[in-house]
Amino acid sequence: MAALTTTDHTISCEGHRLFAREWSPSLPTAHAPIILLHDSLGCVDLWRDFPERLCLATSRRVVAYDRLGFGRSDPRSGSLPLDFITAECARSLPPILGALGIQNFALFGHSVGGGMGIAGAAHFAARCEALVTVSAQVFAEAQIYEGIRAAKIAFAKSGPHYERLKKYHGDKTDWVLSAWIDTWLSPAFSDFSLASFIREVRCPVVAIHGARDEYGSPAQARMICELAAGTADLQIFPDCGHIPHREQPDAVLDAVNALLRT
Repeated sequence: MAALTTTDHTISCEGHRLFAREWSPSLPTAHAPIILLHDSLGCVDLWRDFPERLCLATSRRVVAYDRLGFGRSDPRSGSLPLDFITAECARSLPPILGALGIQNFALFGHSVGGGMGIAGAAHFAARCEALVTVSAQVFAEAQIYEGIRAAKIAFAKSGPHYERLKKYHGDKTDWVLSAWIDTWLSPAFSDFSLASFIREVRCPVVAIHGARDEYGSPAQARMICELAAGTADLQIFPDCGHIPHREQPDAVLDAVNALLRT
């Protein structure tokens, strides 16, 4: 890959430490950086080489961070509040943006991070220039819960999936799994919907979804495009599951570049 600079940061957020990593192109531009929002089991390292590829393809700074309780950020205890999706960006982005000297930005969110991106684009409407959602979950749907119930079995303690996840989250692994599985399967979460937040998104949007996504149907992405207040581009990838940026990275990069050119 061409030259770029990678810098790690520890950022204080409400008395806790968040881990963040920044990728910068060798020839900096004035374009708004892209902030990555990870999925329910994710962290900076689980983006793998995608942030580097995104940085080089767009010639923009790319920033990813571990949410509180994940990866190399401080641990978190207790259950997640029901508004954890809609409150994440409002809570975590101000100290991150301040520490890294970022004013305007674009958001790229995967899975639950896509929902967080929607709420973030609505909250920071004056600063968010573009939004990319990938496999976002925006309303309660049977397919989501079926996928999570299957994952609950697959991630049984001491099994291969559990041990692989532990390499990234260490002693926080049990909490990470509970924060995903127990929160989503709670009866209190059964009326989940981001419709009111989608209607407040005024920046250009591309909503990407895999036709074979096991954690949500393409109706999730269609709802984003139907309700968004600004321009929205729906892209359903055939022969693709829940992680398009890993399964079809070139197509995702093309979609991001097309969006940013607008």
